[in-house]
Amino acid sequence: MMRRLPLLALAAVLTAGAADAGPYHAPRTANGAPDLQGVWTNASLTFLERPPIFKGLIATPQEEAMMIAGFKKRAGTLLDAKVDPNLPAPPVVKAAPQADILEMDLRLARIDGQPRSSWIVEPADGQVPYNEAGKAAARAADQSSYDGPETRPLSERCLTAVGSPEGPPMLNTGFNANYQVFQTKDYVAIEVEMNHDVRIIRLGDTLHIPGNIRPWLGDSIGHWEGETLVVETTNLEPRSNVESRGANLVFSPQAKITERFTRTGPDEILYEFGVDDPTYLTRPWRAQMAMRAAKGPIYEYACHEGNYSLANALQGARYEETHPVAAAPPAAPAAAPSPKAGAGRP
Repeated sequence: MMRRLPLLALAAVLTAGAADAGPYHAPRTANGAPDLQGVWTNASLTFLERPPIFKGLIATPQEEAMMIAGFKKRAGTLLDAKVDPNLPAPPVVKAAPQADILEMDLRLARIDGQPRSSWIVEPADGQVPYNEAGKAAARAADQSSYDGPETRPLSERCLTAVGSPEGPPMLNTGFNANYQVFQTKDYVAIEVEMNHDVRIIRLGDTLHIPGNIRPWLGDSIGHWEGETLVVETTNLEPRSNVESRGANLVFSPQAKITERFTRTGPDEILYEFGVDDPTYLTRPWRAQMAMRAAKGPIYEYACHEGNYSLANALQGARYEETHPVAAAPPAAPAAAPSPKAGAGRP
């Protein structure tokens, strides 16, 4: 019995030490700030808004299984492609087959170990609380035409990326969902793999740029609150709607987005963001997202490098305007069905 006492005492000390460890403290940069640098990804099956199959913020195993099965069915062959870097170059073809590949973590994101059914945590229903003006603006943002390049979607014009992962807020997409963070004393830069955008966040600045200047990604200033980088973005360009799977975010000139980046472990950042827009919302809303460490590196993403699709699409529209499509010939009458064996016999 006496021999067991040191072991019990040691166990008590270890247990007490674990309890007193407290929250995670990130390593520091040379300037003493929490170090957020590295390559991170937010790829997952969690959407911004909560799909109707879920009953609450925390998904059940059955709900997650339904989500995964439904997504796989909808994605179809986009998930079938296999990439093997050891294979030789493919043969030269005149007409290339479908080459899109979904690059995703096919499960719901985990925060505090729990599967999340949506990024939105407030309101409780997991939906963007648009008022009537906001709903109308979101519908209008979905509209496009071939009248000219200005009426094509921003992602098609390579002004913003597909799914708007550059944000703000920075949402997950089906591919290229990687980010690299760089820090100095005065700036934090977030390189976004999709469309190769770089967000520049000014630290210590308390004044935004003049209100008549509205960059595609808004104007972001930040400061540190303990372990957390807090970023406030205003001067949002109203035409720069943020696309998301299952939602379309639009912002009025009065909108303000507040983001919080907190490193919660060696391989995870808790990314929180909220939107306050008295013109388009009935109330502010708030969301949480998990960003996980990724191996990297981030590769070049070239948009419209040698790509003639936009010009060709507009030329095609002009051709259709001057060359109406001839009416299709009437369909041939269906052949009469063959009589069944024995039909018509006495």
